[in-house]
Amino acid sequence: MTQETFRHIAPSLPSQPGVYKYFDEAGTLIYVGKAKHIKKRVSSYFTKTLTSYKTYELVQKIARIEFTIVNTEQDALLLENTLIKEFQPRFNINLKDDKTYPYIVIKNEPFPRVFLTRQKIDDGSEYLGPFTSVKKVKELLEFIKQTIPLRNCTLSLTENNIKKGKFKVCLEYHLGNCKGPCEGLQSAEDYQENLAHLKNLLKGNLGPVIKHFKHEMKSAASKLAFEKASLIKKKIDFLEGYQSRSVVANVKTGNVDVFNILQEKNIAYVNYLMVRNGAIIQTHTSRLEARLDETKAEILLFSIVRLRQNFNSDAVELVVPFEIAYPDTEIKLTVPKGGDRKKLLDLSEKNALHYIEELKKKERLHLNIKDISKYNLLQQVQEKLQLPQLPLHIECFDNSNFQGSYPVSAMVCFKNGEPSKKDYRRFNVKTVTGINDFATMKEAVYRRYKRLKEENQSLPQLVIIDGGKGQLSAAIEAIEALDLPGQMTMIGLAKNVEEIFFTGDTQSVKLPYQSDELKLIRRIRDEVHRFGISFHRNKRSRGTFKNELEDIKGIGEATAQLLLKKFKSVSRIKTVAASELIALIGEQKANLICTHFKKASENK
Repeated sequence: MTQETFRHIAPSLPSQPGVYKYFDEAGTLIYVGKAKHIKKRVSSYFTKTLTSYKTYELVQKIARIEFTIVNTEQDALLLENTLIKEFQPRFNINLKDDKTYPYIVIKNEPFPRVFLTRQKIDDGSEYLGPFTSVKKVKELLEFIKQTIPLRNCTLSLTENNIKKGKFKVCLEYHLGNCKGPCEGLQSAEDYQENLAHLKNLLKGNLGPVIKHFKHEMKSAASKLAFEKASLIKKKIDFLEGYQSRSVVANVKTGNVDVFNILQEKNIAYVNYLMVRNGAIIQTHTSRLEARLDETKAEILLFSIVRLRQNFNSDAVELVVPFEIAYPDTEIKLTVPKGGDRKKLLDLSEKNALHYIEELKKKERLHLNIKDISKYNLLQQVQEKLQLPQLPLHIECFDNSNFQGSYPVSAMVCFKNGEPSKKDYRRFNVKTVTGINDFATMKEAVYRRYKRLKEENQSLPQLVIIDGGKGQLSAAIEAIEALDLPGQMTMIGLAKNVEEIFFTGDTQSVKLPYQSDELKLIRRIRDEVHRFGISFHRNKRSRGTFKNELEDIKGIGEATAQLLLKKFKSVSRIKTVAASELIALIGEQKANLICTHFKKASENK
């Protein structure tokens, strides 16, 4: 949308809090934003100089603007979050791991069953959670089963069915895990009291539950039911042990939500600790992608709203690492400098760090990178060269010629930061006459990736051309001829000074000389040199190169190799005295060689 077009619609924008929505020409919602003053906020996109390319791209795609007025800034924040969650607009923050988590449901039925579910059904049932780990929820349900007697059968325990005596108690009753409501041995009121204990347990509020069982234990002991009292005592011990393991802060901490954020470029990680009565009853880390260069504070605010909604939090205090513009005045914001809340904030950061390390560990294992140092090094290369992908597969090309003649090319391959020697390749130049470094490079690159393309093999993320802009341009020509531009990043590595060139760039990139990433690139370059030189030596030792001497009638391969071994190069042979040639190969052959080079010199 142009500024001129915006001027026509600007008067219709309200000066009230609300949400604005940007649509593209296809009618797709591409961005949702909140504002205390819609008109001022939307106008800023069209009246200010945009420093971010992403924001500039967004503005260029806007074809239609809609808005929704709300009563307060808090309502705007909640509505914005809801719309982003539902429509996931292209330019909004993207929550990378927004998945479904399990709940514990208390069914809307007589003597309600309690079980694990991932589906929330609008049938009047009560849902507790969600919980971030199925394993932990199952452990929690097993813990509840050992502590609070609730039925787990699917019988229809209506009042009429119980009165008719349709059911008989099962083994769970005899094991003490159920009080037998199916035979009318437990009242609905007593069952509801058990459910209240369950809710307290899930909220980390163990005090009332322990108090209840202590009362039951004393009552049983007073009636001389010592076996029953002993069973209740085990439950109390179990609860107290569970409580001692759960409390991480002073119980006086109360109910707070703790949030911390770590950021790596455009990816942010927000950890959430749900603390109730000094115990962490929920913990979760979200991974988010910033789309419009949002600040840490903006990402954190977005995450807090989403996480509190997802986990049904009712805490009235938020512990955060820095001030944020949270619009709900009824919520207390705390940025602790010390004490129990600071310990919780530090613990939240530790959880976020652990989450990041686990992600990287999984990625390394998925990519089959066992050595973390190799993985970190490849990440550094990606960051310093601004590569779109982690360079797990790197290939490097180099040209060589034999004593000023007979060019060849070599290519080495590194995978996961290590040489993959089975993928090394050598190229005898076929289409180039004489010494033409650029054409030789083009042929080698073309042949390599033509083969990979035809065999449908994976391409490298990074290709290093040992040479300057000329060799790089020649390699790019080969890639374009194969219709593969953009499929891999190609760089030129200038000899000696070790400058790195990207195609189209006028300025080179100079990495710190002792940096690990340049050492890796240098190591790959040195390896292709070594491989190319060994290629020459092997070829020469097998007499594979047909050199200029063999073009002389009467001079065979054995004589040519003998001369080269002695004088090192054809150009040297041209300058030595005839007597030296005669001493080595005899007068007849020496004359043939001298005559040949004399005629070649005269014809120039």
